[in-house]
Amino acid sequence: MKFNKWTVALAAAGLVSIGHNAQAEEGYISALSKTTLSGFVDTSLSLSEGGGDTALPGRVGYQGADKMNGFNLDVVQLSLASPMDESDWAAGYAVDLLFGPDASYYSTNGTIGYDDNDEAVGDTDDVAIRQAYVNTRVPVGNGLDLKLGVFDAIIGYEGFSNRDNPNYSRNMAYNLQPFNHTGVLAGYQVSDLVSVQAGVANTGGSTVTERADNTGAVSYMGSVAIEAPDSFGALSGATLYVGLMRFGGTSGDEQENIYIGSTIPTPIEGLSLGAAYDGVSNIDGTMDADVFAAYASYQATDKMSIHGRIEYLDGDHGVLFDATDANGDVDSEMLSLTGTVQYDLWENVLTRAEVRWDSQEEGDGLYDDGSDDNLTFTLNAIYSF
Repeated sequence: MKFNKWTVALAAAGLVSIGHNAQAEEGYISALSKTTLSGFVDTSLSLSEGGGDTALPGRVGYQGADKMNGFNLDVVQLSLASPMDESDWAAGYAVDLLFGPDASYYSTNGTIGYDDNDEAVGDTDDVAIRQAYVNTRVPVGNGLDLKLGVFDAIIGYEGFSNRDNPNYSRNMAYNLQPFNHTGVLAGYQVSDLVSVQAGVANTGGSTVTERADNTGAVSYMGSVAIEAPDSFGALSGATLYVGLMRFGGTSGDEQENIYIGSTIPTPIEGLSLGAAYDGVSNIDGTMDADVFAAYASYQATDKMSIHGRIEYLDGDHGVLFDATDANGDVDSEMLSLTGTVQYDLWENVLTRAEVRWDSQEEGDGLYDDGSDDNLTFTLNAIYSF
C-alpha cells in the first residue's frame, strides 16, 4: 500500500495510525474510482424582433427578455455520479450543480419567480442544485430502484438541458411544470417493454428548501412508459409515456399536471416524430391550460440534423399574460412554430441555429410594439465533457 505524504508525516509524529489510514485510504480510492465527472458549458446569441425589453409570453423565464439582443452565458453544469452496478443491493449517487444565469431558475419557484417582463424576482443565485440524490436498489422482483434527494421532474417532453432537447427554446408547457422535486422516487422495470415510477415530494415547487405549509400538502407523482415490441413492424421501438403530478393537500385547489408523450419512428430513414399533451389545472389555485405539441426530427447527414416543433396553448386569462378587450378578460391562446438546424462540426461541440415565431391568437397587441406576434433568432453552442 502506498501512502500519501500527509499520512506518512502524521504517522511519524504519532498522530495517526498507519493501519487505520491504510484501510480508510483504500475505502476512499475504491469510492472515487467509481465516480465519473461530466458536464457542459452552454452559450448563446439571441435576437428578438421586438427588442431586448419585450416580454415573451410562453417562453421560459431564463430564455426571456433579458437574453435577447446580446451574447449569453446560459449555464455551466458540473456533474458527479457513481452509477449503480447490476448487483441486487447496488447503490450509487448523482449530483448536478449549476453555475451561471440559468441557475437562478432553480433558486426560486420557476412558475412564479419571474415578472411580466421575464425578469427574475425574489431571492435568486447564480449557483444552484439541479439534482442531488442517493440511488439504491432493493432485490424485490426485477429490482426496485429508489432515489432519495433532489431529482428531475418525471413529466414533460423536454428537460432543463438544452443539449438534450430537439430545440434550443423550451415548449410552452415547460413553463407550467415543476423542474425538480425533493423527495423519494421509486422505479420498477416490469418487463423489457414496460416500466413504472411513483414518488412523493415536499411540494409541487422546484426550490430545494421549500416546504409545505400547515395544510400538510405534498406532491404525489407517477408514470408509465411503454415501448412497442418488434412485432409492431414499422412502429417497433415507438414509445408511449403517461405521467401525473399532483400537489396534494387539504385546501382543494391543488395544481395537477397530466402529461402524455410519444416518440414514433417512421419508414423514412433518419426521420422520427413526436407528440405531447400537457393538461394543467388549478395553476395558482385558479387557472387551467391545455398545451398540444408535435415534433419532427430528421438526421440529414452524420453531422447535420433538422428539428421542427409546432405547439398550441389554450389557457385561462393570466396563464401566459393578462389582457382585456371590449368584452372583458382575454384568455391565453398562443401558437408557436420553431425550426432548428444543428451541425456538429467540432468534436464534443453542439452548434445550432433556431428561428421561433410566437403568435397571440386571442386578443390584440400582446407585445410592447402593439403587434400580435414576435420572431426570435438564436445561435447556440454547447461543449460537453
